[in-house]
Order: sequence, then C-alpha cells, then structure tokens
Amino acid sequence: MAQPAEMERLVAKRPTLAAWLAEYDAIGQEYVDGLAGFGIDFAPRSQDTAARQAVLQRLREKGARFRNGGASISCGPLSSACVACADDNGSRTFYLSLSCNRDCYFCFNKNQVNYEADKLLKKNWRAEVDEFLDGDVPVTHVALTGGEPLLHPTEALAFFAHVKAKAPQAHLRLYSDGDFLDESLAAQLAQAGLQELRLSVKPDEPGAFDEAVRRLAMAKRHIPEVMVEMPVAPEMKEEMKGLLQGMDAIAAFGVNLLEFGYPMGDWAPFAQRGYRIANPPFAIPYEYTYAGGLPVAGSELVCLELLEWAMDEGLALGVHYCSLENKNRMQMHQQNTQARLDGALWQFDTEDFFWKTAKVFDGDVPVAQRLLKAAGAACQKDADEESLQFHPRHLPLLAGAGVLSAISFNALERYDSGLGVRELALHLA
Repeated sequence: MAQPAEMERLVAKRPTLAAWLAEYDAIGQEYVDGLAGFGIDFAPRSQDTAARQAVLQRLREKGARFRNGGASISCGPLSSACVACADDNGSRTFYLSLSCNRDCYFCFNKNQVNYEADKLLKKNWRAEVDEFLDGDVPVTHVALTGGEPLLHPTEALAFFAHVKAKAPQAHLRLYSDGDFLDESLAAQLAQAGLQELRLSVKPDEPGAFDEAVRRLAMAKRHIPEVMVEMPVAPEMKEEMKGLLQGMDAIAAFGVNLLEFGYPMGDWAPFAQRGYRIANPPFAIPYEYTYAGGLPVAGSELVCLELLEWAMDEGLALGVHYCSLENKNRMQMHQQNTQARLDGALWQFDTEDFFWKTAKVFDGDVPVAQRLLKAAGAACQKDADEESLQFHPRHLPLLAGAGVLSAISFNALERYDSGLGVRELALHLA
C-alpha cells in the first residue's frame, strides 16, 4: 500500500482527480465552517482517529459483530429490533406525545418540527398505527417512544394491546425513563404484549445507575427483554463500567451505547461541560435530517472502549454501540431505495446504503477503458469530467496497471424535474 507522501505524489500527477478530491475536501470544510458559524466548538480535525482505528482493529480480532458499514458494532445478544432498524420496512416507531417529565439538555425531541403541538396527547394514534399495520409490508417490529410514554399509562397499555391484536407476530418494545414504572404496570404491559423494555438513564442524577439496575430487575420479572439505551458522554467510562457490571449481575438482556449527540439547539450546556463536536462530524458530509444532530467528540471512542472492556471481562450482557452514523444509514436506505440504478455501472452498498460507482481520471482513462473492454466489463466515459465510470466489482481488473481509482458515493434526491443522482464524495479506492 502506498504511503501518504507517495499517494500525494500519485494524485498530483492526475490534475483532474486532484481537483475533484480538493473540491470535496473543501465541501467538507465548508460544512464544518458553516456549523462553526453558529457558535459550535469543533475538536481538532481527526483528533482521535488513530485511537479509534486501533480499538476497531482489536474488536474485529476479538470477534465483535460489525454491521451497517461499521456504524453498528456489538457483542453478545442483540435486539432483533436493532437488526431490523436500518432496512426493515416492517419496523416502525410511534409516539403518543412528546411530553416528558424530564428536561435533558441533550434531548433530540426539541428540534422536532411540531414539538410544542406534539407535546399534547394524540387523539388519532389508532388511525396512524392502523395505516401501518394494514399496509402491504409484513409488520415485524413496533415500538412506542416519547417523550415519556408512561405519562399516559392507560393509552400506552391500549397501544400495545391494539398492536398485539392486529399484528400478533410483531416484536413490541417500549422506550421509557422508568420513573413511572412499578410492578403492577410492568405486569400489565407484559400482558398487553410488551416484549422489550429500553430504559433511559439520566447520568447526572445521584444514584441514577443503581436505580436503573433496580428498575430493570423489577421489570425483568415480567418483561422478557430488559435493557438500557442511553447516550454516553466522553467522561462516563468508569461509571458505565459499573452500570454494565450491575446489569450483567441481574442477567439483563443488554445495553445500547449511543453516541452522545448535540441536537442542534442551545449550545451553552455543551460548552459549559467542555464538549466539542467531532471533526469531521460524519465520514460523508451531507444534510442528514434523520439523526437530527452532531456527534460529540470523544463519545465514540469511549463507547468502543466499553464494548472491548465488556468482551474482555466476559460479560454475558449484550453490548451494542449505535453511532449517529447508524441513524444516518436509515435515512440513506430510505432515500436510495426509491429507485434502482444501472447494475452494470452502479453498486447499492448494503452496508452503508450509498449508491457507489468506481472512476478513473486523466491519463488513466484510456488504460482502464482498454482493460475493462478486454474483460467484457461495462464502462462509461464522461468527457466533461474527463473520467471513466465502471462498477466497483471490476477494480481487480485494473490491479497492477498503474492506474489510480476512486469510489464515488451518491444519494438519490428528488428535484422538480424528478429523481436525480447527487455525488457526495470521492474517496481513493
């Protein structure tokens, strides 16, 4: 593999390729600079990349499961809902209200479009649910979230009973802070069909982790799968180890370690705690709307280290790291399954859900064109761009030919003229 200095020299000999790579680097920097203009503090570029890559390599060697292009990494039991979340059209999450008894500064709900109106209890939730249940896609997973769903216990029980009656095969789960969950309600929820409880923990409350373990132990007497799902701030590693040990001791199902995110609201609470945003925030800059926020620098590294620690400790607990990139995968899947592109030139990556194609530029075009045509592989020349496009599976045909290939990342977008392809990034192959 060429070293960075050698790669720079090779790129410099290809002015068109160099110009395109520089263009996308500039777009990425403009993305960060534009956000910084709102007062957000960013970490130094690629601050902990080496440390993260080292942990990722060790996790691979130790047998951790990598999904969705590495945006989801786990060991031990994994909720079937997590397996289904990115690309299963039969999985859906609903809410009765966005009202909550807590006021967490990192809550993502406040940046919802109709947040204030949606704090009111929905009167027509059955119609909304039935539209999904009665659709053409087989229902596999249904969840109830909030706000805090158990602010409305009667409606929450009715929700699960309604879904169970119409879709008895569906896996039903509940997201809750647990503040209103007692023995009686846990038993009623289980009777209504609830199979999985995901408890959120507010870490800056004294005794919150011990209380979470107590509530999980109580709920476990009634609900088959009980777990914690919470964002992990960069300084929480040692506290989280205690939580994971406590959960393992009561044989809880698992924990979802979420990358700590900034929900594009008031930056002051984050600044007061000394947090900064990861730089770059995402591998492929884009107007992501599903995740609704930006990753806090250092959170991913701590989550990965906790996952490795759990494996080294031999915990039976399922430990799953779910990054903000993983939520972006859902958006890309939804966008990029609107249509299919020409399979002779395009690959739909079933890991990160981008449409990808391979390209060569400049003097590499005639060499690659000759080799690809000799092998019967489809290729397409773009005179304006001075490039040759071909399917990524044909990259081995160019091995040893002295050409420099790149992978193009693309998204399908709707324009006034119809559905179009937008190139988002170009990475050397």
